[in-house]
Amino acid sequence: MNDLAIPTMGYLVALGVGWLCVSPANAAERKRPPNIVVIFADDLGYGDLGCYGAAPSQTPHLDRMAQKGVRFTDFYAAQPVCSASRAGLLTGCYPNRIGIHGALSPAATVGIADAETTIAELLKSKGYATCAVGKWHLGHLPPFLPTRHGFDEYLGLPYSNDMWPHHPEAKTKERSYPNLPLIDGDKVVDAEITPEEMSTLTRRYTERAVDFIQRQQEQPFFLYFAHTMPHVPLYAGKRFQGVTQKGVYADVLREIDWSVGEVIGALEKAGVAQDTLVIFTSDNGPWLNYGNHGGSAGPLREGKGTVWEGGIREPFLAYWPGTIRPNTVQHAPAMTIDLLPTIAHLTGCVLPQLPIDGKNIWPLIQCEPGATTPHEAYWFYYKVHELQAIRSGKWKLIFPHSYRTMQGQAPGKDGTPGKYRMQKVTSPELYDLEKDIGERHNLAVEHPEVVQRLQALANRARADLGDALTSQRGTGRRSAGTTE
Repeated sequence: MNDLAIPTMGYLVALGVGWLCVSPANAAERKRPPNIVVIFADDLGYGDLGCYGAAPSQTPHLDRMAQKGVRFTDFYAAQPVCSASRAGLLTGCYPNRIGIHGALSPAATVGIADAETTIAELLKSKGYATCAVGKWHLGHLPPFLPTRHGFDEYLGLPYSNDMWPHHPEAKTKERSYPNLPLIDGDKVVDAEITPEEMSTLTRRYTERAVDFIQRQQEQPFFLYFAHTMPHVPLYAGKRFQGVTQKGVYADVLREIDWSVGEVIGALEKAGVAQDTLVIFTSDNGPWLNYGNHGGSAGPLREGKGTVWEGGIREPFLAYWPGTIRPNTVQHAPAMTIDLLPTIAHLTGCVLPQLPIDGKNIWPLIQCEPGATTPHEAYWFYYKVHELQAIRSGKWKLIFPHSYRTMQGQAPGKDGTPGKYRMQKVTSPELYDLEKDIGERHNLAVEHPEVVQRLQALANRARADLGDALTSQRGTGRRSAGTTE
């Protein structure tokens, strides 16, 4: 074991000796286009990482990544749920623009459309090798798999790991799921993931990711590493079970953190760390009704499945030695939809022909003096085309809608979920997120001019993408892919 007593597979650069940190001036000497590594956790909360306030920290490698790179305080998932958030990250579009909503089930017959351009397809046009590892969840049928959408190789699960017969509520009609398969390329290599095998997933994913880096180190590559966990059901690898003495959720976090260390260690070992942008973020906030098997939103309100900050605001770290200045913090808002155009900017790729919503945020990642978010506003949709909130600058306006909450309810325990109750926002609510990160003080009455301005911005969103809450269709929506 290394100085942090964290199990390794041999590639980890021990934190005791530090990660490579080179003067940003050396970036000008780089001749090859950058490799891109995006690590995407599942249901990780804003308050789960040490660098975001978790104490004691179970994430020393991610904390080190923040010290050696940039940490965003106001970074958002495109929607607070699995499939939609992945659609936003990979296509640069609001998910409802491209017809992806919620969390696609094993019975779904839709998925990402052929007409949409993923980051992988963008980079393949520049000769990149591409690999997806982990949870896909953009359609499990053959036309929708990663290898049909720009990835040379893939190893992972087609959808969420709770969509299997071992779910605590699997005997109810709405929870009747088929066996959960593991896919390699476009072939099922394990038709039934068992609970015992679930505990091996993070290790197996990490081994494939490290192997891909080793095989492709001579050419530019894109690695999309979408962890299955800490989405429930939680399973830590054998070497991590009980290591934190804080419960299985903390053990799972420690293993994910170890995995990040392995990936960065592999980049170092291959001699390509200075040529690689590494990004870490998550798909949505914590699943609060799972209690001790769910994460923490820290100071934020609510969690997964809501557009309150706890459901959509996520950790975001970017690390690129010699290019991103170490130990920097960015407070400007940004979103996963901005990753595709930012990567296109860095690699010289032409943006997709169909309209996208994201914008280049490289000046924010580099913390350039005076850099601000390139968006006048971010729109927060949930369910099927419900525009539930909008953020512009420091202001966030919540529109009347129903949402789920655990307030007054007993949370679940040890993998069995508790029951939410529904609550309503009955009139627009305005929050100053610079002063009120927890969205406790509604300022709509005090600032009617701000409410009016944000309502006007929301009307632009409704005209483009529609809004089921106000019965507007929108003119800019496209259809998901189908098998028909």
